[in-house]
Amino acid sequence: MSNIQDKLHELEEWFRQRKGSIVAFSGGIDSTLVLFLARKFQGKENAIGVISNSESLKAKDFELAQRFCRDFDIKLEVIKTEELVDERYNQNPENRCFFCKEHLFHDLQQIKDKYPDFDVLSGTNVDDLGDYRPGLQAAAQYKVLAPMAQCKLTKEEIREIARSFGLPNWDKPASPCLSSRIPYNHQITREKLKQVEAAEDFLNELGFADVRVRHYGEYGQVEVQQSEIERLFAMEHQVVDRIKSFGFDEVKIDREGLVSGKLNRVLNRKEDVRRES
Repeated sequence: MSNIQDKLHELEEWFRQRKGSIVAFSGGIDSTLVLFLARKFQGKENAIGVISNSESLKAKDFELAQRFCRDFDIKLEVIKTEELVDERYNQNPENRCFFCKEHLFHDLQQIKDKYPDFDVLSGTNVDDLGDYRPGLQAAAQYKVLAPMAQCKLTKEEIREIARSFGLPNWDKPASPCLSSRIPYNHQITREKLKQVEAAEDFLNELGFADVRVRHYGEYGQVEVQQSEIERLFAMEHQVVDRIKSFGFDEVKIDREGLVSGKLNRVLNRKEDVRRES
């Protein structure tokens, strides 16, 4: 616990050295803690949360983010990014996340213009630096700062600090953008995103808290935690029929279970081939 206290002290120093913050807020635990600490250490007038109500954000995550800001008396600005109309994004290349974050950080400049002395912050943590995240390039391009990464906080430490402050989403499962459910080079459309969201919301209603429904065009593939696969198979017909009703031609259950970033495996295989050639 002393290590956590040391890191919290380091974060306090980090925030107090700066006048104010504009936090790219998604409702996930990382950006939630960044926004909460900005509010705590810099004051209400100097901590601005900004969320984009885009098609790739789940409606219930948007609602949770709004509620969090109301409950903790935090100023929230809502913008609307239009990445889906950008072919560089909707064609879903391997660096799709770069174009998504480029839109976000570009549009954040309208907020930055209102608060020119404030820094733009993200929720990137030190664990993220070891993953394939092209969005980090866009963050660097727009000089977005990442206090959690700079103070070397891991995801687990972020959750521990959030829990100590009583933040309601301290144990909320990761909820990456809906576009991450679509394999690279498969076009992203509003229809596909709505199908994925409806299917995952249905699974949540059945009590599966951490789920992914991958959209492979002709079929959807369901992932739940390995410990819950047997329960899912016990209601397979009900699940398949309902998810088909959202527009999937076929539905499969992934026996391996939920693996975050599973669609990135194709990138690892390409890298292995490149090294061998």
